[in-house]
Amino acid sequence: MKGFRPSGAEKSVTVSCSLVEGCLPEPACGLTLSPERVQQCDHSLDSYTHSKAFISLMDYRSKLMASVTDARFRQKDTSDQNFDYMFKLLIIGNSSVGKTSFLFRYADDTFTPAFVSTVGIDFKVKTVYRNDKRVKLQIWDTAGQERYRTITTAYYRGAMGFVLMYDITSEDSFNAVQDWATQIKTYSWDNAQVILVGNKCDMEDDRIVPVEKGKHLADQLGFDYFEASAKENINVRQVFERLVDIICEKMSESIESDNSRGTSGRSMRLTDNPPPSQQNCSC
Repeated sequence: MKGFRPSGAEKSVTVSCSLVEGCLPEPACGLTLSPERVQQCDHSLDSYTHSKAFISLMDYRSKLMASVTDARFRQKDTSDQNFDYMFKLLIIGNSSVGKTSFLFRYADDTFTPAFVSTVGIDFKVKTVYRNDKRVKLQIWDTAGQERYRTITTAYYRGAMGFVLMYDITSEDSFNAVQDWATQIKTYSWDNAQVILVGNKCDMEDDRIVPVEKGKHLADQLGFDYFEASAKENINVRQVFERLVDIICEKMSESIESDNSRGTSGRSMRLTDNPPPSQQNCSC
């Protein structure tokens, strides 16, 4: 059996070699990915105290979680290939600003007051309709803690849009916006679109960051700006509608053929419902 063993009098934990040797599982190693393997890491962590090995095991656990998430995504993705466009969106920001609650409110229309810190990265898929086009949204929920930063930034590549979030009751989360914006420029493609969101606007009595301050920063960064609340379902849908609209507008600008389709004057409205089927179609 191989495992991490801390030095000194600290309590040790032994992890089975099948769990550790694979490190980040890849198809070549022949290991099967499953959430149970993540739970194995969790059981090891439960029997563990402070040490360097704890940090190593937590880092491995987060990487394994990311691998399992990738496998889940591939399974979901292959089950539904009937779409016109697919946009990869990321929600980023400091820990505890409400990213996961924001995602669950939009994707499932649910909210829970319990706080559970995201480990690594997770995602949800939501299909919406823009005019007569079916748009599949891959919305990735990222961990805000510094220790997961190298993992989460790997998912920036290929992202077409970002929801950059801060908590209006936390000055630290607002001050970190500039750093998050720099990471977007560093790790994502040049045309990625960003919306700055001041979350928890229902907590007006605890507000620390004024609305004007948020708007000013958004103007400086060249981002659209919203204040929202996942708890009260304020501006959640509007944030994603606007982000998809901006992405589609940029796509239209880059495709010359769009200018000859005569659709520029049509209202671009995002909806969860498919367009009505056309009867007696002459096409």
